[in-house]
Amino acid sequence: MDKSEVLIKVEGVSKKFCKSLKRSLWYGVGDISRSVLGLRNLEGLRKDEFWAVKDVSFEVRRGECLGLIGHNGAGKSTLLKMLNGLIRPDEGRIEMRGKVGALIELGAGFSPVLTGRENVYNNGAVLGFSKADIDKKFDEIVAFAEMADFIDMPVQNYSSGMKVRLGFAIASQMEPDILIIDEVLAVGDMGFVIKCFNRMDELLQNTAVILVSHSIPQVARMATKLNVMEKGKSKYMGEDVAAGINIYYSRFGSRITNFYDHGKAILEEIWIERADGQVEKIDGNILIPYGISIKLKFKIKTHLDIKSPLFYLAFFDREQRNFAEVIQSESDSNNGELLEKQKVHEFEVLFEEIRFSQGIYSITLSMSGILKNNRETIFRIQSAIYFQVTGNIHGWAPIQLQPQLRLLN
Repeated sequence: MDKSEVLIKVEGVSKKFCKSLKRSLWYGVGDISRSVLGLRNLEGLRKDEFWAVKDVSFEVRRGECLGLIGHNGAGKSTLLKMLNGLIRPDEGRIEMRGKVGALIELGAGFSPVLTGRENVYNNGAVLGFSKADIDKKFDEIVAFAEMADFIDMPVQNYSSGMKVRLGFAIASQMEPDILIIDEVLAVGDMGFVIKCFNRMDELLQNTAVILVSHSIPQVARMATKLNVMEKGKSKYMGEDVAAGINIYYSRFGSRITNFYDHGKAILEEIWIERADGQVEKIDGNILIPYGISIKLKFKIKTHLDIKSPLFYLAFFDREQRNFAEVIQSESDSNNGELLEKQKVHEFEVLFEEIRFSQGIYSITLSMSGILKNNRETIFRIQSAIYFQVTGNIHGWAPIQLQPQLRLLN
């Protein structure tokens, strides 16, 4: 089997839709009439039309997984429906070679009044497999989906998770040449999701996979190349998956949270600067080059006398996962200090050699203190400040170490 074989080829594909249903029907009649008469459809956009997908091109070879990501409305689902043959492109060309297993919509292809068993055979037939082929794979499909007790129950009585399990089992166990997965794994439990990804690892030996998900860790785990879509166009298309993910996250931008008076104190200001005092921003983003030392500074105005203030800092990555913390204890040096009421107090925290991969990060800040002999939480501000790390390190993991590697013999 040729591992370099191109199984999916998309060339300059575009698809437009009309916002007005009445006008859309009218345009459709005109397009059909021109087609019958052998005339070309009108180019460009007519009133109320817009490009859902515009001039998208890529190739996926056997053994490759294309991650397709983008914000809601970026055109991902429209592109998948064209790949699966549900709708036709208005411009461009799509070439799919081999059997296609697609899971692009929850329960798509299932007849609700038929049993799971009957739907297995129906879906297998749609994929181009004979009854004898499905007979050989049937037990494996049911076992993978963990549906032995429910396979003869009507699909309309299945939960969303059960539909996903059966749909993925059919699409994957029949060993298609092309496997298309769109977001539906998000409704599966974690154990089954891991099982699905392990199965896709096996399929990637001989299959071309297109994976669409808003779960970027899932995409980072599977994708060998990435297509980042924005407003129907490819913002990035390439094999540097981490770089593409960074472009995706950069569209969110950095920001500083609005602070609210918590009654006991208020965080008046928070900022980040390099250890040498420089501050660099682009489009409002605080930029921190990889490997440099930084200072986190903040000002707090207290409304009460607060004794022995302690701070908690938490770093969150692009997926809002907490990956690093600073936790002060009662024995820390500032224990015993008094923050007088109605005064503004400035603090500074030095972090040496920030070794984070490229991307957007945030810091959560929490403060506690002693009021009337009891330690209380003064405030907690989630994602109080965002910053962007720049450099050449494109890894998916937030912390990127650079140890010395030596050849010993």
